[in-house]
Amino acid sequence: MTFLRLPLLAWIVIAIALGIVTGPVMPEWLGNVFLTYNSVFSGLLGFSVPLIIIGLVTPAIAELGRGAGRWLGLTAAIAYASTILAGLLAYAVSRWIFTPVMSDRSLEALTEGSGSGLTPYFTVASSPSGSPTEIVLPPALEVMTALVLAFVVGIGLTAIRPSILLKAAVEFRTVIESLIRHVIVPALPLYIFGIFMDLARSGEAVDVVSRFVVVVAVSFGLTLVVLLLQYAAAGAIAGVNPLKALWNMRDAYGTALGTSSSAATIPVTLESVKRNRVSDAVAGFVVPLCATIHLSGSMVKITCFSIAILLITGGPVELGSYLPFILMLGVMMIAAPGVPGGAIAAAAGLLTSMLGFGETEVGLMFALYIALDSFGTATNVTGDGAIALVINRLARGRIGEDSEQENAVRA
Repeated sequence: MTFLRLPLLAWIVIAIALGIVTGPVMPEWLGNVFLTYNSVFSGLLGFSVPLIIIGLVTPAIAELGRGAGRWLGLTAAIAYASTILAGLLAYAVSRWIFTPVMSDRSLEALTEGSGSGLTPYFTVASSPSGSPTEIVLPPALEVMTALVLAFVVGIGLTAIRPSILLKAAVEFRTVIESLIRHVIVPALPLYIFGIFMDLARSGEAVDVVSRFVVVVAVSFGLTLVVLLLQYAAAGAIAGVNPLKALWNMRDAYGTALGTSSSAATIPVTLESVKRNRVSDAVAGFVVPLCATIHLSGSMVKITCFSIAILLITGGPVELGSYLPFILMLGVMMIAAPGVPGGAIAAAAGLLTSMLGFGETEVGLMFALYIALDSFGTATNVTGDGAIALVINRLARGRIGEDSEQENAVRA
């Protein structure tokens, strides 16, 4: 049926609208059913997060060991710096714009003990709290333990190739991506419906939606600012007109809006980058690599949305406490799978472990992120063209030749 093939964003919008409309008139027994579903989904997500980190981060780091010598490290460093700077810009703007809008009063419905009057029939929790209706589903590893383990194994695998362990890590990534694509992402609309249904019964849904309209608008505007800054810097280094170079990437931007996938846009991105007189060797090296490791648009969205939620819930937003999250998020973005909502699924562990987000906050993050998913992806792939300009100037278009010389030396 055509209706069932609607994009994820359409399902999220439908879920939010239905939740707001049906919440006040929802029978208590049925509302409790939806909250039970949310508890089960939240428990499954909490259990899956460490597995997601290991399954995505380990092979991502291991595969970064493949490349054209020193240009791999330089490209990765530029991509990481660009992502972090985008996060810092989003942090500064969010603190400036969102503070008077979000922190005038906290929304009780986003914290424990909302006034909806609904309770799940049973809950799934990661640690026991003594409730008689509680099912304990502890994750196999803590989030930070999983992240450190992924780094240790991933870095180790860069020096051991070919390796049975690397093959196993790549196959495990396929399992995790299937979990995200076929279980977590399809289950999101009903989960978000339950959140907004609960918010509507407590009388806070309209306030939440009205506030986050501002967040979405600011986030979109920031993605455009980030692109202008990236191309201004690349134009200065490469000696090209930044606006013309940015305009030459229009096909990549438009394709990414339609696909919401950096990987699916690679062929168009390659052609767009070559319009800026980037050599075939540099384009063929930088574009596929940056499609994985350069996610400045995703960083902007997650930073803006999380700062807004922290302001609403009264969480800490000082730079000293938030900066570690930005630095770690830049690393997690390397492992984001190329499916709608994949980046926020990969970042969910950091949201809970470093920012203290609960079930409702994480649900809102998913909803907000998917609302701008295609624009974030478009920013990511278009920004890859700026990095390609820089590397092309520094490498003088001869990455392939350098790589062959290095391989000859090793042989």
